[in-house]
Formats: sequence, structure tokens, C-alpha cells
Amino acid sequence: MTKSELILRLVETNPHLFQRDVESVVSTVFEKITEALIRGDRVELRGFGAFSIKHREARVGRNPRTGKSVSVASKCIPFFKTGKLLREKINIS
Repeated sequence: MTKSELILRLVETNPHLFQRDVESVVSTVFEKITEALIRGDRVELRGFGAFSIKHREARVGRNPRTGKSVSVASKCIPFFKTGKLLREKINIS
């Protein structure tokens, strides 16, 4: 599901809301999650999951095309861990 599909579904299930308001709310939620991750904070949505940042140390990698060693700089990557309730809902048989 894309961001625009999410907005459309929310508008369809909440006809009393204007689409521009729903777009604003969804964008604001994503922006606040992004801002928190940039600060190094963890964002937890109970029952859904938690967003955090993982740090990858600098390392020596290998170029798969040439086989030469290449230095890879350290970096931070976003990480998402699903919540227990979401895992249970997905795995209902």
C-alpha cells in the first residue's frame, strides 16, 4: 500500500473528513516519526511495532563486479520491529 492509497482508504472509511485534512495528518505522522529517528529516538506504536535506528560500523567490502576491496563508510539505517499483536494477526491460520 502506498501513501496515497492509505489516504484514499482513510477518506473512504471516514466520509466526514476532507481529503486534504487526511493528507495533512498522514504527512505529519510520517514527518514526526522521521524527525524522532533523526534525533536518535525510538518510536513505538503499541500493537503495531517500533521504529529505531541501527548503526553500521565502517567496514571493508568487496565490489562484486571486479572483486576489489572497497571501504564502506559507517552509516545509520532505519529498522522496524513488528509488535506482538501485528505478528499474531498476520499469522492467524
